[in-house]
Amino acid sequence: MSLVELDEYTYYIGDTLATSVRLSAETERRLAFLASQTGRTKAYYLREVIDRGLDDIEDYYLAADVLERVRKGQEQVHTAADVRKELGLDG
Repeated sequence: MSLVELDEYTYYIGDTLATSVRLSAETERRLAFLASQTGRTKAYYLREVIDRGLDDIEDYYLAADVLERVRKGQEQVHTAADVRKELGLDG
């Protein structure tokens, strides 16, 4: 298994990425308590949080970026009537 360092906080170990994050003392305490009570690792719960939350974060930030471009007139927009007409949905 090879170890490849990308920067001081990020490493690839085989197919997986190992990275470090800084957590508040309160978050670390809660994470440690959850792990100790359930028998799972802190890493398991961190992966769960990232996997479950990444979709929402991507949706929010990517949509906000498009909205900003629309407001600046940099993104083409279409009315619902134009779309219906283009698709032949208007009788």
